[in-house]
Amino acid sequence: MSQTPPPVERYEADLFGGGDVTLRALPPGEPQRLGPIFASIDPWARLGYKADALSGYLGTLEKTAPRYAIMIGNEVAGVVGVRLNWLRGPYVQFMGVLPDYQKRKLGSAFLAWLAHEAKRHREQNIWVMASTFNDGALRFYEANGFERAGEVPDLVAPGTVEVMLRRRL
Repeated sequence: MSQTPPPVERYEADLFGGGDVTLRALPPGEPQRLGPIFASIDPWARLGYKADALSGYLGTLEKTAPRYAIMIGNEVAGVVGVRLNWLRGPYVQFMGVLPDYQKRKLGSAFLAWLAHEAKRHREQNIWVMASTFNDGALRFYEANGFERAGEVPDLVAPGTVEVMLRRRL
């Protein structure tokens, strides 16, 4: 986004307008708990991500690439990481919803919030990548207004192809 958002440690957003599902900074200790969980499920397991690498990514505070917890009440239901100011809009680097919380439209709510924020900051796109083997993610992003913009072979792991998707705003 062209303007820097509030620091992640002080940011909170209500994703559904009802107050129960919010976007917040990851609570202390959560990156270490969540890294092994995400490393054990696809697409991260299939791509060979290690638990400590995911924990390290989730626990890193970057002003231009904030990480947020998707919270239901006081429970972490998922995590998102966003790179700001990337090709005229934000790039969703990481989006993972824990298995017990899937199929509740949390990812769609986050993307709707991100589109609203990006438009508010006069951005033109939202970007994301998904592996060609990850049919569910590709369908999910396309159902949320993303279109395929290209393919990048061997980007994340040898022998895999990432699909770049773009949502025009």
